[in-house]
Amino acid sequence: MTGDIPNLSPVAAATALLRAGVSAGEVLKLMEPREGLLNSGQVANAEVVSLKQLGEDFQLLLKLTMDNGRQTTLPVSSSLPLTPGTSVNVAQGSADTLTISVLDLQKAVTTSLTSIDTRQLPSGTLLQGKVLTTQVAAQNVAQLAGQAASGTTAQPSSYRSIVMLLNTALAGNSLTLDSPQPLRVGSLLSAQVQNSQALNFVAMPDRLDELALAQQLSTQQSRQGSLQGLLTALQNLPPPSGDGADNLPPALRASIDQLFADLPDLQQMTTAKGVAQALNTSGLFMESRLLAGQNPTLVPDMKANLLRVIAQLLPGLPDNASYDAAAAGNTLARAMPNVIRNALGTLGLVAAPSVPVNFPLPSRTLGNLEGKDDLEMLLKLAAGAISRLQSHQLGGLEQTRTNADGTQVTTWQLEIPMRNAHDIVPLQVRLQREDAPEREDTPESASQETREKEKLWRVELAFDLEPLGPLQVQAQLIAGSLSSQMWAQREGAAELISGELDNLRARLVACGLNVKELACNRGVPAQGSRTVLEQRWIDENA
Repeated sequence: MTGDIPNLSPVAAATALLRAGVSAGEVLKLMEPREGLLNSGQVANAEVVSLKQLGEDFQLLLKLTMDNGRQTTLPVSSSLPLTPGTSVNVAQGSADTLTISVLDLQKAVTTSLTSIDTRQLPSGTLLQGKVLTTQVAAQNVAQLAGQAASGTTAQPSSYRSIVMLLNTALAGNSLTLDSPQPLRVGSLLSAQVQNSQALNFVAMPDRLDELALAQQLSTQQSRQGSLQGLLTALQNLPPPSGDGADNLPPALRASIDQLFADLPDLQQMTTAKGVAQALNTSGLFMESRLLAGQNPTLVPDMKANLLRVIAQLLPGLPDNASYDAAAAGNTLARAMPNVIRNALGTLGLVAAPSVPVNFPLPSRTLGNLEGKDDLEMLLKLAAGAISRLQSHQLGGLEQTRTNADGTQVTTWQLEIPMRNAHDIVPLQVRLQREDAPEREDTPESASQETREKEKLWRVELAFDLEPLGPLQVQAQLIAGSLSSQMWAQREGAAELISGELDNLRARLVACGLNVKELACNRGVPAQGSRTVLEQRWIDENA
């Protein structure tokens, strides 16, 4: 479905007002009568803060500024949709009404955008917006009235809506659209810019809504805590005594032991099979397995293990003596698909314009155990660890997109705690694959293997490994050619790693790769709106 942006000139606006029966002084009805708000003959400036459609009328929230500078907010009802940000002059007609002039209304009607600057938002740009109002277009009103008078019925051929834009540089502006179907008030829309006067609505029944995703991601990031905090606390729990006595319930002890047993070690991460297994059991795919109807106990999974720990912690908390741990685990397993669908696909949420996801996620400590039996803090740390894993998942989904040129970018982001002797080293991973759109000159006989080689892969790693300290790695691979940059924060670590790059190059070449750039720098990668995701270190045409 497409949407047209109508040209609303001041003359057309005035004509529309007359057709709508607007009197010389449009009346706004106060939702709560206010006697003596304005003195006789006094005029105050009013700015529309919000707009909400209620049937055929509209509810506005006005911010009034008096002559003395005093401000107040008032909810009013109006027959016209005055868009947020509109400024008009009002006078008080009675205790429950305000009046504004037709001249002010002409300006108000044209406040909404009437075209899109394609230099600022080129064709193909994805817009997100929330529908504020939907009405039958003015040009259809007289036609429908005539048909009703003659006893015939017909559906309107056009609807006019006001949409509040929620992303791009136009976020916060309203846009007037004409569409062949009514847009549901309060719903979120996605549309691609076709030209300055037309949008193409993007149907997203099988895609995650980006705005709801951004809001959920913000919530999860505020709750998340570092995995290392939980794992360290679990490691420091006192073991069972020599006589077999244990201050932890057997089921909780078993869940903790299973969590540590399923963590990969550094030796496993040196083989391709071991890395694949670690990725598969990282918790990234737990929800997809549940949605597919698979038994989550058949495959080791870190998130499932964390949920089992939480299920075993709950009965030990105060006021939860009768809590059934088995039932809790089953409930969590059954509810998780719905949780993910609700968290990632719920429509009707309004979020602030999203910001780029930072990688790696910063470390965040939620607290320390105050005693051997501090199960409440353990539960808090475990819940923070779950939120951290979900922050990674949501971050990967937010960065999965289709660019304006048709390139499909798929992102996976996760975190894998690795066992290094008695230490736990969390490894943060971000994988990206770029699939270029089909070109007309691509021969149909091209094999699948050839097409796979043309895919661009990016890999980012972040970990803190003694004695090197915090490290970050960025690499990209296309058609067998590899380039990589590394960053070390600790003094001397960058020089030490640089001295071993020739050995790394030789090992990569032995694996059949064409190695181009390899470098190690001191510090951290640059962060900003133009990150590594927008850069190409390899010239594919070389």
